[in-house]
Amino acid sequence: MQIAKNTVVTLNYTVKDPEGNIIDDGQHPLVYLHGGYDGIFALIEEALQGKTVGENLKVKLAPEDAFGEFDEELVLVEDASLFPDNIEVGMSFERVGEHGEEDMIYRITDIAEGKVVVDGNHPLAGVALIFDVTVKDVRAATSEEIGHGHVHGDGGHHH
Repeated sequence: MQIAKNTVVTLNYTVKDPEGNIIDDGQHPLVYLHGGYDGIFALIEEALQGKTVGENLKVKLAPEDAFGEFDEELVLVEDASLFPDNIEVGMSFERVGEHGEEDMIYRITDIAEGKVVVDGNHPLAGVALIFDVTVKDVRAATSEEIGHGHVHGDGGHHH
């Protein structure tokens, strides 16, 4: 079976940066619903269209096609008094906007001298990614999966 709209695709994969450092070792296969459901990066989905079990490809994503460019304006230095006492570097939290709406996720990247540095960029922002994928399985999606826009069952979403 070929990968096409409304097929469930299982991929064995690894993700590296341009220097060859492993970003994701693909310990667990990636399972997604093919056909514009945003379960995988668009350029990878396009490259997989029409492929069959056993085919392998490498796709390099520029930062803007993956997690975006690094935005210096999303790095903020805040007074430590605004945070609980038990914060640590690496913690994430959701910043709430002025009107109580959820804003975005920030990570604490540094704590020093009464200040806390928070970063709203994705940890891989600004990084090109190289995906090495092999098609492990392709099957027709169920009507329920198509209706919900994601995979159900093993390796997929469970309600």
